[in-house]
Amino acid sequence: MLLPTQAELPSWQTAELLKRYKRFMVDVRLADGHVITLHCPNTGSMRNCVLPATPCWYSTSDNPKRKYAHTLEVVTTPGGHLAGVNTGRANHLVQLAITAGVIEELRGYTTVRREVIYGEEKSRIDFLLDGAPQDPRPCYVEVKSVTLMEAPGQGLFPDAISDRGSKHLRELMAMVQQGYRAVLLFCVQHTGIEWVEPADGIDPVYGKHLRDAIAMGVEVIAYQASINPVAADITLVKKIPVRTE
Repeated sequence: MLLPTQAELPSWQTAELLKRYKRFMVDVRLADGHVITLHCPNTGSMRNCVLPATPCWYSTSDNPKRKYAHTLEVVTTPGGHLAGVNTGRANHLVQLAITAGVIEELRGYTTVRREVIYGEEKSRIDFLLDGAPQDPRPCYVEVKSVTLMEAPGQGLFPDAISDRGSKHLRELMAMVQQGYRAVLLFCVQHTGIEWVEPADGIDPVYGKHLRDAIAMGVEVIAYQASINPVAADITLVKKIPVRTE
């Protein structure tokens, strides 16, 4: 996944979204009529996030080693909402929010480690937090980016069958059984979403695993981002509910 680098320009450009294809490619039309191809850093279906003939925003890198210099960042969804579709940014957003104390459930930790191998299935946890005086247990935090909205306000995860997502839930449940703290954090990069729930109609297995994880003691929380593509800014700002009923 692509993350922001010093080589990227400080602003994003706007274009008209035309189509997504071959999973990681998007064609857009510039204001002068030229059509260019962007890299699309999203492994999901991007359901309800590919709306032709709508505004989108992209970043540009001057790294000469990149095949495609431009990266799709934000799209316009049905209803006129904005969605951040660069899933590689989710962990970066969460780390900034943890550092700033925005995520109240994760305040007080003095050590933040990323991509630590753990569990019997050899996963990599997004964040391993430690050193909180109020809780001596290491805290395993898995981050999932949410961009699918079906009914107004309804955020769904996943947007496609996710065996990997179920694997991560199994690993988090195992951590709880071993006496650690485990948190699943939905990073909501969609301005229209008001709550998050499992997408049972897309992946019922994931939905079952999520409910099993909650029953076992895995904490499941969701934080929503504000999106300002003109300023090239996406920031986690508030907690929203997670529903499983």
